[in-house]
Amino acid sequence: MNLQSFMTAATWCVIGYFIVSKISYFLLNVLSIFNLHRIEQGKVLADLPQIYSGLEPPISLLLSTRNNAATIATSVHALLRLDYPTFEIIVVNDGSHDASLDNLIAAFDLHAFPEAYRIQLTTQPVRCIYRSTRYPNLRVIDKEYGGQADALNAGINASRYPLFCSVDDSTILHRDSLRRIVAPFLNDNKVIASTGAVRVANGCELKDGLLDRVALPQHWLPLFQIIGNLRTSLFAPLGWSILNGMLIMPAAGVGLFRKKVVLEAGGYRTDTTIENMELIVRMHRLMRKKRQAYQITFVADPVCWHQAPHNPTALKNQRMRWQQGLLDSLSQNMGLLFSRNGGVPGHVAFPFFILFEWLGPFIELFGYIFILLAYACGLISGQACLAFFSVAIGLGILLSVSGLLLEEMSFHLYPKTADIAKLAGIAIISNLGYRQLNAAWRSLGMAYWLMGRKNGRNKIE
Repeated sequence: MNLQSFMTAATWCVIGYFIVSKISYFLLNVLSIFNLHRIEQGKVLADLPQIYSGLEPPISLLLSTRNNAATIATSVHALLRLDYPTFEIIVVNDGSHDASLDNLIAAFDLHAFPEAYRIQLTTQPVRCIYRSTRYPNLRVIDKEYGGQADALNAGINASRYPLFCSVDDSTILHRDSLRRIVAPFLNDNKVIASTGAVRVANGCELKDGLLDRVALPQHWLPLFQIIGNLRTSLFAPLGWSILNGMLIMPAAGVGLFRKKVVLEAGGYRTDTTIENMELIVRMHRLMRKKRQAYQITFVADPVCWHQAPHNPTALKNQRMRWQQGLLDSLSQNMGLLFSRNGGVPGHVAFPFFILFEWLGPFIELFGYIFILLAYACGLISGQACLAFFSVAIGLGILLSVSGLLLEEMSFHLYPKTADIAKLAGIAIISNLGYRQLNAAWRSLGMAYWLMGRKNGRNKIE
């Protein structure tokens, strides 16, 4: 094979990869349409006065915090106002060396309380357990520093209820978030975990720590992230959920888990970058190995909101960390890949995530560089170069616009026509530089992961 033939074949391989990748995500979006009718019914019911049946399972809310004295009391007050019949809040102070614990003691009238603490998962030592005299469903665990996964394991040890929901001190919820995320457990007793959609809180208005009004952010970078969420963190997980193949939950999402299964799986791993994400994959692997019927679902309703980074450095660090969390989750559970009883998770979803999420950013970045250099050196024709960019950018725009269209069909969170027009413009523009920059950041995260360097958590101002 001469050089010209090799370059032609390589060019078509790159173009083919982009076509298969974009079309695969588009098909997931199409698959999610089958759930839109159920979502619309749920919205109608949600607008009616809520009367609890008494059958809702009680939930343990686990809130881990470290060195967050300024806002931790506000976060706990917001959780106490959640609209749900029976829940407890367990705040885990993970070795803070500021005034976090003192502020909690003062705000909620906490007192040390000697209670039975069953160690089902090994954690760093617990110093003291406090109970509130004003809020009987609130407890605070003060422990030595061990990281967020270790703190959540301590919260699981102290939890009393069969379901637990993990949140962090930067999560913004609706008053009915628990009702939304617990719905799959009420409809199907095989459900072992559900996770909710994450939306961008920048520009929105809060009231007493809870979301009050939805609005678009003013800064351009969070606007790009709204479209990115619609592309890969909303309708794609919903499509996988229909197939019971949702391996990767949104990195900043809220998860509701059946405690019995999590304990059987060994709790959260402390050597992974994003603990909820890895736990979902491990639960798939456990249940497939046991050959036991189960369901892990995705709730497309806006369950939680997070502040998105509004400067490139913070966004770069976040995307690098999310990519490393993906790599941890897959590499630590390779036993699921093509396993004998792997089903959709092992035979379809796992190869998909390796090909399009693990290797995808590197192949995408390589594709752009390869095509541009080959054209500059005269090794491929202008028509081949044009064909590549038509596929890479054109299908990317199709995917972004289709995600925005499905958002409008199902949730219509942004009612102003001007907001929709702005998002439509962002859906197009984001494919002309922003997506490529994300691929570069994720590729860098993969390189750091291969070298054993991992990005830690960064607070978003």
